[in-house]
Amino acid sequence: MDRLDAMQAFVRVIEKGSFSAVAKERGIGQPAVSKQISSLEEELGTELIHRTSRSIALTEAGRDFYESALRILDDFENATSRIGRGQTAPKGLIRVAVPPTFARLHMVSKLPAFFTAYPDIAIEMSTSESPATIIEDGFDFAIHSGDLPDSTLVARRLGQTMTVLVATPQYLARYGAPESPEDLSRFRSVVFVERGSIQPWSFGSGQNAKRVVPSGVFRTDDIEQMRMGVLEHLGIAQAPAWLFAAELREGTVVRLLTPFERTVPILAVRPASRRMPAKVRIFIEHLEKTFALCFQFNPRPN
Repeated sequence: MDRLDAMQAFVRVIEKGSFSAVAKERGIGQPAVSKQISSLEEELGTELIHRTSRSIALTEAGRDFYESALRILDDFENATSRIGRGQTAPKGLIRVAVPPTFARLHMVSKLPAFFTAYPDIAIEMSTSESPATIIEDGFDFAIHSGDLPDSTLVARRLGQTMTVLVATPQYLARYGAPESPEDLSRFRSVVFVERGSIQPWSFGSGQNAKRVVPSGVFRTDDIEQMRMGVLEHLGIAQAPAWLFAAELREGTVVRLLTPFERTVPILAVRPASRRMPAKVRIFIEHLEKTFALCFQFNPRPN
């Protein structure tokens, strides 16, 4: 038995939650994966995984071994990358959880240059709005725009964006522009809802912060639909500037009430309990460099 390969298979089974998913990922039959795990359990002299017809669960020994296996595999990858630098390129799969619209607008376009530099690394990108997904589903890291909501996570700042109030020139030509947050009640809005509740707009920070509950003619729980609603001149919306980065540069969308804008970070978030493999560090550094160029527009237009 190849202990390292069996350990890698065990970790992936836990992260994917399925023997068949790991078998498909590795291009082998499910019995082969099951045999690897069984051989590992036999050598260790203990059961690592409770198997049922519908699910798998770690035993107490399995949880202990899983954390140890993560550290061992990370150490091995970091050592081979460090010692073999210039000889052995990093390789393997990186799993990233990304909000779907952010992925489409700003992540996929960063992959060709990365794959050119690191052809032996594969990226599995899954859409998710919640950074907590990385712990539940075994992702290497997640992209998150805003403050870090979970103290069990650690973050690396990739860039920053503004929370902006936007509308199209066509909308403003027809309805005019608000002069203050309090003035917004007179204007049509495109509103984001979450669990059926309208999400308030925030302006400024600290003691001078203001909150406004917009009344929208178009309400949606999908940020891409909200974006399209603005571009179709349906109303004013508040959103992270990355959502309209191209339109803001081109002038097809205009920022309003700019003195009240807030700066929010764009983060690479990962579990504090896990060490960062070399391949993950390399990909995060690539994103950091490209995001620095991607979000270059003046925080306050003149």
